[in-house]
Amino acid sequence: MKFSTRAEYGLKAMVNLAAAFPKQKSVSQISKKEKISSKYLERLMGKLRRNNLVISQKGKSGGYVLAKKPESIKIGEIVETLEGPINPRGCRFCRVAKKCSASLVWNKVEEQIKKTLYDIKLKKLI
Repeated sequence: MKFSTRAEYGLKAMVNLAAAFPKQKSVSQISKKEKISSKYLERLMGKLRRNNLVISQKGKSGGYVLAKKPESIKIGEIVETLEGPINPRGCRFCRVAKKCSASLVWNKVEEQIKKTLYDIKLKKLI
């Protein structure tokens, strides 16, 4: 299982915001610091905003701020917001019906990945 740049860059942006919390930062500030395309970052921030992880302020002095304290945001929330549900299994039928002989393995892998990601809070990455 491999996470895309959405998770990598989104997580970098969220850590950047966490370090500045409760102050807001503009996309261009985050983009420069994290070396992420501002256009791409804007799309990621939109997803994070729609899922109530960041709040946006419009206008000349606008920007983004975390919607909650860094100690309240779990890394799993960020990753699943940007990547979709964590699911290392390939066969859709097996996921739904749990009939595959290997489903025990995939269920355990999924459980451990989620446990790890949801146990880590954003504040720990600052």
